[in-house]
Amino acid sequence: MRFLIIILGFLLIFGRNFYPEDDHPSLIPIPNNVSWTQNNFIIDNLTAVHSEDVKLRDYLIQSLKHLTGLDLKHDNSVNKKNKIILKIDNNFLPGNRESYSLDVDESSIEITGNAGQGVFLGIQTLLQMIPPEVKSGSSDTDIQIPGCSITDKPAFSWRGLNLDCSRHFMTKDFIKRYIDILAYYKFNTFHWHFTDDQGWRIEIKKYPRLTKTGAWRTEADGSVYGGYYTQDDIKEIVKYAEDRFITIVPEIEMPGHSLASLASYPENSCTGGPFEVGIVWGVMKDIYCAGRDSTFYFLQNILDEVISLFPGRYIHIGGDEAPKNRWEQCPRCQVRIKAEGLKDEHELQSYFIKRISSYLNSKGKQVIGWDEILQGGLAPGAIVQSWQSFQGAVDAARLGHYTICSPASHTYLNSDPDDLDLRIAYSFNPVPDELTKEEKKFVIGSEANLWTEQAPQETVDSKLFPRILALAEVFWTDSSRKNYDDFYARLQDAYDDISALGINYGRESKVFTPVTSFDSLKKEFIVNVIMGQTGIDLHYTTDGTDPDSTSSLFSEPVRINNSATVKLAAFRENHFIGKRYSLSFDIHKALNAEINLMSKYDERYRAGGDKALVDGVRASQNLRDGLWQGYEGVDFESVIDLGETMEISEITPAFLLNSNSWIFLPEKVTIAIGDDKAKYSETKTILNDIPQKNSEVRIKEFPAVFSKQSVRYIKIKAENIKRLPSWHPGAGGKAWLFIDEIVVN
Repeated sequence: MRFLIIILGFLLIFGRNFYPEDDHPSLIPIPNNVSWTQNNFIIDNLTAVHSEDVKLRDYLIQSLKHLTGLDLKHDNSVNKKNKIILKIDNNFLPGNRESYSLDVDESSIEITGNAGQGVFLGIQTLLQMIPPEVKSGSSDTDIQIPGCSITDKPAFSWRGLNLDCSRHFMTKDFIKRYIDILAYYKFNTFHWHFTDDQGWRIEIKKYPRLTKTGAWRTEADGSVYGGYYTQDDIKEIVKYAEDRFITIVPEIEMPGHSLASLASYPENSCTGGPFEVGIVWGVMKDIYCAGRDSTFYFLQNILDEVISLFPGRYIHIGGDEAPKNRWEQCPRCQVRIKAEGLKDEHELQSYFIKRISSYLNSKGKQVIGWDEILQGGLAPGAIVQSWQSFQGAVDAARLGHYTICSPASHTYLNSDPDDLDLRIAYSFNPVPDELTKEEKKFVIGSEANLWTEQAPQETVDSKLFPRILALAEVFWTDSSRKNYDDFYARLQDAYDDISALGINYGRESKVFTPVTSFDSLKKEFIVNVIMGQTGIDLHYTTDGTDPDSTSSLFSEPVRINNSATVKLAAFRENHFIGKRYSLSFDIHKALNAEINLMSKYDERYRAGGDKALVDGVRASQNLRDGLWQGYEGVDFESVIDLGETMEISEITPAFLLNSNSWIFLPEKVTIAIGDDKAKYSETKTILNDIPQKNSEVRIKEFPAVFSKQSVRYIKIKAENIKRLPSWHPGAGGKAWLFIDEIVVN
């Protein structure tokens, strides 16, 4: 017994190959079959790489050098000692080119794949096994790879990320970086959204105005925003992706989401324009004219150049959110409906998609479209990407069409983690339960989706991570192997690896919920929080500065006895996770005064009820923070009774502008004061001076300044614009007016 203890002690101190049984790497996605051993392998300067595939060999050598600093050599001798061996064996798990095995013992690492793709994916598993402290440069020791035997293959053949580069442009280097990230987590498809109402991002040599005009938008403040990819940029990125077994699927939107194109070439519209590249988000009424043959020739010429750039099999043509208003009023479109024997505008959209699909089929390409392409009948061979719900995937599969099931409820990572959290993402099953066994074969996979209306390049990491890792496991790992608690534990361990890769990750879920109350005796506000995400430190400031990891730690309720702003920020091991919350308080003369509302707020946006506008708590830019009071299509009118006469000199109500959510500033605000509510002594009118056509979310105050005087009653009227303006996607609908605290000093 004593002898065994001595041997174990010797191994613990000197045996570099000893690896604790439960201390193995936190792989994401988890392999389908893995067993760990204690026969660890050490990668050092003498380790060589053996492979008959030069590209795979060089990729591994370069990746190891980038991640570890080690510059390994290649060696094709038969000696297996101290080698990493890459093998392609077509007899290994035949029928799945992405299958691989990874075997590690003390003498070698051997990766075998059914094809090059499989070997490449096995390399990614190996790269994940490198300790994060090595990747971050904080360790210069030899690299210990744990002994294991892994056999693995994907659950789905389509594992993608859809990245919208139209609303916000992403640089070429950023796209290449994301291709590497996708490969690392075993995605195999990059769905590149090039065109939309707010920007055209792909150079088309036959139509230069698409990038000269369509790639740039003039914001409300006069600044110009935009950018595009040259054809040389795209060729470089396509080659980069091919080397990493990533298929790029370009998306050229049609017939809707085409305003940037129509601003460049208005003759392809129903009305002839003119148009501007969109600066607000939403669904625009102006779309490609389906009655003009010239529209189709225009699109075919564009697609010819797209085809020349992307060797992959698939072209995504959108097909979603195409309003039929213009087609209903367009003589050419109506002639087309009659000439083709179509029933209505929905069948006209089907005609549009089928005509484009037929053209692409003649060029050897296969069409993908969003689930709206089901309307009016599917084009032969079209793949349906189901986003509105699971139903599009169900309908497509039952029609014998392949489908990519990526419902917004589970895969739209532009959704706030408060609403689509890590657990919801992990619970996703791309195969609808109601399908039969045969129908389920038509579900080829899924995609994570990031629409970038509110996600410029610098925020993409925090929007996608860590939730995209839940989807990575959903897409790769057999459902029988999935376990959320196990995944969550691995994710906590993997955060160090994510950081070492330079990924600026964000939130898993709703991190915290502020709770405020007012102590009427002490005349102070009390701020507390309910925590949501575990492993988080909350820091705060009260001096107006943004908190960092050195700011005061929120460990007990914060008490505020003057007008101040409490700013809260969440951190994980000193890493900011993208959640700041600002809560402003005003102790003013109308605090908790009586207020009589002449028009009723909408119950969906009631804030704290009738007295919410004099409770001393300011709202944030988040329209759903529970502090905004909303009025739909009506003016806001109220009378505040201070209870007694008080000397006042300024009254300041605040309003929200969020035109993308149909919320507009009042045209003007009229404020009257007096000591008799039947007769007001002085009135001020404040006009709005901010453009309503604005993609930014803004809070605007409308201050009325008076000479100091004794006042008991304050009457306020804010004039709602009532109807959405003609340039707005919802033109003619009711406009919202959102009001916050009315501060009286």
